[in-house]
Amino acid sequence: MSTFKAPKGTYDLLPPDSAKYLAVREAIAAPLRGSGYGYIETPGFESVELFARGVGESTDIVTKEMYAFETKGGDRLALRPEGTASVLRAALEANLHKAGNLPVKLWYSGSYYRYERPQKGRYRHFSQVGAEAIGAEDPALDAELIILADQAYRSLGLRDFRILLNSLGDKECRPVYREALQTFLRGLDLDEDTLRRAEINPLRVLDDKRESVQKQLGDAPLLRDYLCDACKAYHEEVRELVTAAGVVFEDDPKLVRGLDYYTRTTFEFVHDGLGSQSAVGGGGRYDGLSEMIGGPALPSVGWALGVDRTVLALEAEGVELELPATTSVFAVPLGDEARRVLFAKVTEMRKNGVAADFAYGGRGLKAAMKAANRSGARYALILGERDIEQGVVQLKDLESGEQTAVGMNEIVAELESRLG
Repeated sequence: MSTFKAPKGTYDLLPPDSAKYLAVREAIAAPLRGSGYGYIETPGFESVELFARGVGESTDIVTKEMYAFETKGGDRLALRPEGTASVLRAALEANLHKAGNLPVKLWYSGSYYRYERPQKGRYRHFSQVGAEAIGAEDPALDAELIILADQAYRSLGLRDFRILLNSLGDKECRPVYREALQTFLRGLDLDEDTLRRAEINPLRVLDDKRESVQKQLGDAPLLRDYLCDACKAYHEEVRELVTAAGVVFEDDPKLVRGLDYYTRTTFEFVHDGLGSQSAVGGGGRYDGLSEMIGGPALPSVGWALGVDRTVLALEAEGVELELPATTSVFAVPLGDEARRVLFAKVTEMRKNGVAADFAYGGRGLKAAMKAANRSGARYALILGERDIEQGVVQLKDLESGEQTAVGMNEIVAELESRLG
């Protein structure tokens, strides 16, 4: 037993479960790659100020959950708590928006970090796949991202998720709503921290998960009643495009995402089989974020889907993913000469795309065949001294038990034929 353990709130991703996580990442990324999104990878840590400006100084993420530290050189850095601010920073730094092809469409996959109370579905280290479309204000772009996320989830076999949709307005109509909401909140029985948050960003209070707060918000003014004509028309077009694509959603006038940069379209994917941590992903439009972090005006939209939460949703629905076998053929040599011959044949099979493993460590036939069965391989290749003399290798079907001799020079072609 090792003296060391994974830090609190984290976990190790190990085979065979890790194959499910890889399959989920691939399924989420597949529709993005087919829709013009290019892959981007950013550092695991950034300037604290990037998240303070972009995510919002009043958010729990910045005030309570960021892993912030000071380097030996005096720089204030933070492990990234989310992906959008980092991706936009990287796009601006590389001047991708000046290449003349807007929107800049990017997707990413990585680990993120938040210091919060660990529980099922909420970890201090978690994995997301995200997508950002930078530099265009178009309802079709918002609809595209919602549709692609829906497509990704359905390709995995998920069915019991819901899409919540709302509009948060823009710089024209939100200030009027903000004032009305603040007036309402000042009349409630709220603690000092919550009242202070209401003065900085009252929409944050709507996202408060405490029952003592939520039960007082029943009569809170709704943003949809304050939307300007432009925001109403924009939101209606998003709704129409998503509906026309056959994607079902629910209007949720109280939906507020946990980050300050969202404007207009905002949406969330929830799965009721996950208990209190029901959100599996979400996103929205963030037209002012570029200017917040020192860039030009670049209206943008994006989302992030949680890999951990998606795996839990699959388990809640009892969905078993069809995962490719890690090993199709397991080679069992009997003797030193057979070991050299069969190892060369395994190398040849791998070059031809056949997933093959080898009985390492000089194990006897009984132990090696147990290893072959544990590997999940469909076939075992067994080679002894007499087989070498005859120029054949024994091919055993580990499902049926049938064993046949195949010419040494024909074995690769035979396996390719059987494995399809």
